[in-house]
Amino acid sequence: MAISESGSTNYGAAKRFRLILREAGVSRDLGGDDISIAVQIADSIFMNALDTGTSDIHLQPERDQLKIRFRQDGILHETGQLPPEQAQNVLARLKLASGMRIDENREPQDGRIDMEYMGRRLSARASCIPCLNGEKFVMRLLDPTAMRVDLAKLGMGEEVLRRWVRAVQVPYGLILVTGPTGSGKTSTLYASLHQLDARHRNIVTVEDPIEYEFDKNIAQVQVSEKMTFPKVMRTFLRQDPDVMMVGEMRDAESLHIGIQAGLTGHLVMSTLHTNNAVETIGRMMDMGAEPYLVASVTVGILAQRLVRLNCPKCREAYVPSEEELATLAVTTEELGRARFAKSKGCSDCRGTGYKGRIGVYELILGTPEFRHAVATQASAPELMAAARKQGYKTMLEDGKAKVLQGWTTPDEIIKAVYTQAIE
Repeated sequence: MAISESGSTNYGAAKRFRLILREAGVSRDLGGDDISIAVQIADSIFMNALDTGTSDIHLQPERDQLKIRFRQDGILHETGQLPPEQAQNVLARLKLASGMRIDENREPQDGRIDMEYMGRRLSARASCIPCLNGEKFVMRLLDPTAMRVDLAKLGMGEEVLRRWVRAVQVPYGLILVTGPTGSGKTSTLYASLHQLDARHRNIVTVEDPIEYEFDKNIAQVQVSEKMTFPKVMRTFLRQDPDVMMVGEMRDAESLHIGIQAGLTGHLVMSTLHTNNAVETIGRMMDMGAEPYLVASVTVGILAQRLVRLNCPKCREAYVPSEEELATLAVTTEELGRARFAKSKGCSDCRGTGYKGRIGVYELILGTPEFRHAVATQASAPELMAAARKQGYKTMLEDGKAKVLQGWTTPDEIIKAVYTQAIE
């Protein structure tokens, strides 16, 4: 059964937690016998996850059990297991809640689960795929309160924050946030959209999937087989948009439409998968974009990663190794004023030494000098030099600053931006 961290199963789930079905715009309780073991286990899994700040729930089938794992602060932790006879009933309830077919176990399925916990409306993005020993079920928990995060609380340095806020206020052009999956790109875009005047500007989004629902004045479209990114983007351009947020530039066609929209008086905000901000220019050209168009339309490129924060309750000073100092390129002057810290682990951080996450960032703006370097197809070192002249600092340098202030550890920064650390 699903066991909470305190070692007991929560049988009062139905009183504080309920799953909700949406059908034809009408919401109703999923129902189910309150004393059913499957109902209690499913509800307890959700409540334990929400109580411990879990971002993803993994139900992984193995030969003799269904393993339950929670992703907390980016790391997966095993939290329990279910015997096969109970696992089938729990999966059936989760499938029903997410709108999947219960009798389908040979094809992948996707869905969305709506729920209410302690008066809060929440949802989860669900995915189910057949595996060797059964069906693997993964849920990404989506909390609307996370969408309303203040841009200033994401962890940007004062200068980066000031320049980024100024960039998102421009009337037209292309703004990109880059980084791997799970690096917080969507949260940054949502927080940035909250900086804009939705009452007097027509703001539209096309996403796959829609992770969070805006309260009002913003139209959101879910991508599907019939409604692809390019198709929705073209339609949006006929609906008098001021700002268009595109979940991801996945192909050359989407990028082409986004560039044209940015050049014709619209502000386009999107994400791209690249290692750092400078590489984004080359990536766009690899996707078929003309250098002079990229130069003309680029307003700002923000690259980011997420690193774990030291637990404030058990944090204590420590002396880093010579290797860590060398990797972060800490100077003698910086070493003299540094406040290195590391947490030993306590009940509050579940013994990990970390609690919460913060971003490390690097930002390039489309200054005249940088635009000229892009238009003339300058090499990567030349682009880097042009970026340095506007005050650009790498994610590794931003991470080092956070280590020197005791917010996180060298190990976290090295893992997050390792490719830069070994250059």
